[in-house]
Amino acid sequence: MPKYAFITGASRGIGAAIAHELATQGYHLYLTCLTNGQRLQSLADELSQTYSVSCQCFVGDIGDYSFVERCFAKINTLDVLVNNAGISYVGLLSDMEVSDWNQVMHTNLSASFYTSKLAIPLMLKKHEGKIINISSVWGNVGASCEVAYSAAKGGINLFTKALAKELAPSNISVNALACGMIDTPMNACFSKDEIREICEEIPAGRMGSVEEVAQTISLLSKAPIYLTGQILTIDGGWC
Repeated sequence: MPKYAFITGASRGIGAAIAHELATQGYHLYLTCLTNGQRLQSLADELSQTYSVSCQCFVGDIGDYSFVERCFAKINTLDVLVNNAGISYVGLLSDMEVSDWNQVMHTNLSASFYTSKLAIPLMLKKHEGKIINISSVWGNVGASCEVAYSAAKGGINLFTKALAKELAPSNISVNALACGMIDTPMNACFSKDEIREICEEIPAGRMGSVEEVAQTISLLSKAPIYLTGQILTIDGGWC
């Protein structure tokens, strides 16, 4: 039977790596990004040609429910949902604009509600499915100057645990992967010296790669349904 996965924030970084990984497993893909439709389409074309899977692209704000509705209006079946899209705000909370706070919350937290709300009925039809949320170690311990991001990821963690209990009777698992310092464009805001200092605190001595995150998502996509409600951590032993 064909398998289908919906991945948000898929044009680069972790999302693109997850798309590559699931395509190698034969998943047909629905991919979203905020603005870079050309890059997303190039990725989709590459995956389609290399792995003989279909890839449908959607460009828009995943934190806007009307956009998510338009995406799911074109989807008839779904096996795996990966809520990966995320943005950060680095700075003092007192300097943060209300619009910045709202955008972080909409993208990092509300979007997972929007996609899950629309994915669940598709999974209920099959009486199975997997929802995987990309979280962060900051959702467990918090980070100075990243209060909104930490709050949103903390929300994702409890969203994951609560929804897992709700969906377990329907044979749908819900898990989250809390990432540590991963080598992504999001972390390009840090200087080389700052990254070196952070890596000195990480027992593994380096940042993680997007491929390592994608491989872990692959494991979760194949894990038994009985594994649910878990916040797994990939951080090189950091936290």
